Amino acid sequence: MADVIGRAGGLLVEAPHLPGRLLRSLRGGSLERAVSGRVVLVTGASSGIGRATALRIAAAGGTVLLVARGRDALDEVRRAIDAAGGDAHVHRCDLSDLADVERMAAEVLARHGRVDVLVNNAGRSIRRSVDDSYERMHDYERTMQLNYFGAVRLILALLPQMRARRRGHIVNISSTGVQLSVPRYSAYVASKAALDAFARCIAPEVQGDGVRITTVYMPLVRTPMIVPTGRYRSFPALSPDQAANLVADALAHRPRRVASPLGNFVELAHAVLPGAVENVANGAYRLLR
Repeated sequence: MADVIGRAGGLLVEAPHLPGRLLRSLRGGSLERAVSGRVVLVTGASSGIGRATALRIAAAGGTVLLVARGRDALDEVRRAIDAAGGDAHVHRCDLSDLADVERMAAEVLARHGRVDVLVNNAGRSIRRSVDDSYERMHDYERTMQLNYFGAVRLILALLPQMRARRRGHIVNISSTGVQLSVPRYSAYVASKAALDAFARCIAPEVQGDGVRITTVYMPLVRTPMIVPTGRYRSFPALSPDQAANLVADALAHRPRRVASPLGNFVELAHAVLPGAVENVANGAYRLLR
């Protein structure tokens, strides 16, 4: 029964994305066409969404560069890809250490010659109200360091060679929380919103050089990152494989954004009726302590 409920919950979360995916599929395009013969770097590839995405890309014929801190977990993913006949390479990196990001990017370009596609998936989340954050500035610093500065440093390191070759695709994994402005997630949502704003600003600058930037506003996904929040055990959530479907869709069709109708609706409602939306959010904040 629990398995049935879990699958139903995952379908409930994923279903709003299906009409857009169907429409884009009718326009043509496939993951194989997007990544076959290309070099794709995936951060946070040792588990969760990153691992599932890396497996999908490798199965579609892409050369996958696996990036995360834990070498043992990365080696396990590489072995799984090798066993399935794919091509994967491990590049260990602490993405919160900007010097290490620079080192890894230089290593990747020296060894592989190029990166055609970058999937910025690595991230950390934290659930804490502002009441409990007055003396915890470090929560904001460390979250911004990985989710924003680490991702931006990697983009800046890989973007020149994409522009020089006049082709590239950057996929940033954001969160529906950016659209919903979820209470208790000020550190996490602010870091994702910063990357979102950065991407929107540079997209017009690089578009003429054949580089596309896609933001995926990912709904709740059942990964190790949400384990500390016990309340989420009863929430509908995507599996990592279902989340990888959204990333694969972004890679195949290169839209500017992938978002659910719920996220888009709340984003629009907040622009038109900010007071009403904040009242609803306040009610949720008080209810879900």
